Amino acid sequence: MKLTRTVFVDLKLPRHTARRSGLYPPCIQYLARSFALLSSYSPRPGSSSHPLSTMSHGIEESKRAAAVQAVKENFPPDPHFVGIGSGTTIVYVVEAIKALEQDVSRVGFVPTGSQSRQLILDAGLKAVQFDSIPEKAVLDICFDGADEVDEDLNCIKGGGACLFQEKLVAMRSKKFICVADHRKLQSRLLTSWPSIPIEVAPIAARQVLVRLRELGSPSPHLREGHIPKAGPLKTDQDFFIIDAPFPRLLTSSDLKSTSASTPRHDDGVSNNGADNDSRSEGRGKDGIWEVEHLANAIKSIEGVLEVGIFSGRTGPEAIEAGTVGGQRPVACYFGMVDGSVTVRKASPKVDDIKRKLEFEAKPTD
Repeated sequence: MKLTRTVFVDLKLPRHTARRSGLYPPCIQYLARSFALLSSYSPRPGSSSHPLSTMSHGIEESKRAAAVQAVKENFPPDPHFVGIGSGTTIVYVVEAIKALEQDVSRVGFVPTGSQSRQLILDAGLKAVQFDSIPEKAVLDICFDGADEVDEDLNCIKGGGACLFQEKLVAMRSKKFICVADHRKLQSRLLTSWPSIPIEVAPIAARQVLVRLRELGSPSPHLREGHIPKAGPLKTDQDFFIIDAPFPRLLTSSDLKSTSASTPRHDDGVSNNGADNDSRSEGRGKDGIWEVEHLANAIKSIEGVLEVGIFSGRTGPEAIEAGTVGGQRPVACYFGMVDGSVTVRKASPKVDDIKRKLEFEAKPTD
């Protein structure tokens, strides 16, 4: 007799989330797909184990461990606003916040999409929409996940199609804490995760695809919805998502090491006659891009709302420079296979910013 194991999941979908296209918001679809994968498995007769359940249990426990430690070590003592990201890992962040021996009844929790807003409300916390934050107010901290993180803590986000609101919240926060499982930790972006998510205006999607091919993406494509014949997936902004694969991305340290390894003449030109300034590297030659160069190149395309690369300054670095707008996490907490948590912290770049500001402030002759 064939045994079938079924998992029933109540996603508590709010009424207001139905789309004109018949789709639920992509962040909620992202969770639904994860649960559907587990529920579709049928074990062999005589087998009491569920390999997907065993694997999933280990991953979920690693996410929980990372979330608990991240919240314990970073949740402010008396915050006004806290950003709550999207994705499956953030469920455990909210769970950890609720478990704190701390009164959070007056804290405004700012979601990055419909799914995270519902998560906040279901936990009995106060949800505050991003556009309701006072004009000059900043978030004390935000917690979010990532699809992939490199050794410089640059991130790819957007697997759940919430990247625009995720970046809004990250760049309005004093600091961004990333929480993920061990699979997301890689030396370079696009090692395991296959593509860069890009949110685009539907009317401009075709021309954006053309420009992405010109930048070196071999097969950029519109992300399809999860209901047959419903057309491309739509974000909470009613925009489309393009997934654009590229070769593995270089880090800024890769450029520095390349520059340092080639001898120069006194005039700054390398011995082979080519300008070896690191600014000329990682800008798409032979399809090779550095993280920030690619993010800037894609963002400059007409019709692009946002790019799923989180790089550049951290929140504290932006504040040190006299602005708000850091999008790179100050720390990433990775839940490991053995139940431990690995913490990676962003390398400080404050001194570089200070030197740049001092240079720009010098009077010119």
